[in-house]
Amino acid sequence: MERTDLRAATRAAVRPVTPRQRAARAASNGGEPTLDFGGRVPYDAYVQASTLHRLQAPLSDDPGEMSFLMVSQIMELYFGLTCHELREAQRHLRADRIWDALAPLRRAALHLEGLNAAWNGLRWMTPADFNRFRNLLGEGSGFQSAMYRHLEFLLGLRDEALIRPFRRQAEVYAELRAALAAPSLWDDVVALLARHGHEVPAELLDRDVTGEHQPHPAVEAAWVRIYDEEAGPENHLRLLGEALTEVAEQFGDWRWNHIKAVQRTMGAKVGSGGSAGLAWLQRSMARVVFPELWSARTAM
Repeated sequence: MERTDLRAATRAAVRPVTPRQRAARAASNGGEPTLDFGGRVPYDAYVQASTLHRLQAPLSDDPGEMSFLMVSQIMELYFGLTCHELREAQRHLRADRIWDALAPLRRAALHLEGLNAAWNGLRWMTPADFNRFRNLLGEGSGFQSAMYRHLEFLLGLRDEALIRPFRRQAEVYAELRAALAAPSLWDDVVALLARHGHEVPAELLDRDVTGEHQPHPAVEAAWVRIYDEEAGPENHLRLLGEALTEVAEQFGDWRWNHIKAVQRTMGAKVGSGGSAGLAWLQRSMARVVFPELWSARTAM
């Protein structure tokens, strides 16, 4: 079902209730919850819980596989939710509404914190536990998560080669190409710095955004000046810097937790998707999110 169709169906099933109607229902129930409904339970119509709980199809009879599968699905939902928040932040930054961008950035950091906590659901898994169903996954790997690629692209980590696995999934591939061609959140931040009087070279503002941003001393200098200014509620850019730092830090924690999970469950074995596994993840961590925001701290 398309998202617009789902939204229409949900609105039809969940009828708006005014505060007065809610109070009248509570009074008629004697303070007890409503137990009788004319159709689908409103909570299920809104959350789609019954659908969510039918989306698990384990490939083995091993009871531990359900943990692996559902934690992976939870992480996918968090990837999508974080992307939603970062796009909302971009919308505000492009309109120079810095204050308004802070809320979705803070929410994104909290969602990433929840994403990190999801790893705890797999801390029980040893290599022997994973091996009981790993071969059944074939070449399936988290490396192939399209939504994770969207998240990386939004954060400025860009590699066109990584969308190749999706070439035969026309809609997914088109969405990834569009995401790659659009400015990242960091590109929008750099453009914002220029509009607020910081000296940003034209080649940075006009660069091909499909390539990964390379750290530039002018952007680093801009952040040094921003943080050197007297702190106060009027220093919007400093507050923006701190919100971005929290997002980058939480994302970095997720990548580190991923490495630890791989070490715990499979050591340095070759990855399911054909990569070098642990070595690939370790190299990936060297790519820094919002690099000048970190390097500027050395000069402060």
